[in-house]
Amino acid sequence: MSARFNIVLSDDLNKALDQVVDESETSKSDVLRKALTLYLAAREGSRKGLKLGLAEKSEDLKTEIVGL
Repeated sequence: MSARFNIVLSDDLNKALDQVVDESETSKSDVLRKALTLYLAAREGSRKGLKLGLAEKSEDLKTEIVGL
């Protein structure tokens, strides 16, 4: 089952979204689905006392989020 949503974005956020879509040759819906997945992973990690951040390739990770 799926759900449909209508959202309102600021002009700046919509421009940024358009740029990501152009660069990745995907849809706005796909980008927003991935963003929500990342947000949910960050939220779950925070509940477990973990932090979300960016690391150099040489650094060890506890969890790697793939597919973004």
